[in-house]
Amino acid sequence: MRPHLLLIDDDTELCQLLSEYLSSDGFDIDSCHDGDKALQRVCEQHYDAIVLDVMLPGVQGLDVLRRLRAIPVDTPVLMLTARGEDTDRIVGLELGADDYLAKPCNPRELAARLRAILRRTGVPRATGNGDITAGPLAINTAQRRATWNAQDLQVTSAEFNILRMLMTHAGSVVSKDQLSQQALGRPLSAYDRSVDVHVSNIRKKMQLLGASKLIASVRGAGYQLLVQGERKA
Repeated sequence: MRPHLLLIDDDTELCQLLSEYLSSDGFDIDSCHDGDKALQRVCEQHYDAIVLDVMLPGVQGLDVLRRLRAIPVDTPVLMLTARGEDTDRIVGLELGADDYLAKPCNPRELAARLRAILRRTGVPRATGNGDITAGPLAINTAQRRATWNAQDLQVTSAEFNILRMLMTHAGSVVSKDQLSQQALGRPLSAYDRSVDVHVSNIRKKMQLLGASKLIASVRGAGYQLLVQGERKA
């Protein structure tokens, strides 16, 4: 089955170009040029992924993303940002975006990023119940669900992938490069703070449910999920 995508961008010419390329590359594309209409479309129709431009008329892209995550809609979102606008990228990741790409973008790279997202969010075919636990923290791989004391953490797909890696290697340090490669599907580039922002989001969601200081930052190395009884300064 072809992945069904929603492209939200007010640049009609760019939408046409991207739609033609992505359609020829195996995707089914719907386009929307307005934030309010896009939110309505997402509530009425299931999409496998959303490509969202930050700059939109009326309701801005970041507001669209904020409202999507508040509904909540857990569909993966790839943001299109102006080149060099690091603030938009960081805020977007904090609001729950899964990835970003600077405009003008290469349609081939966009397709590759979307395929990486879809691979990461696909239902695993591993046998067994797919559960990993670390004290009150648990994830179910088949359902792509993370809980603390049986309460849903409501993580995004990128956050789930990072948490799963940290839990799989609980007690050991996982480098940022490993997290970027295996959880986000791309090499870690200079000044890329995506991993840091996703980890920060996970920590905040844990803290809201009563967990604290469970993910340690190891300077110059990466991140470590602390096992029960272990403490880090």
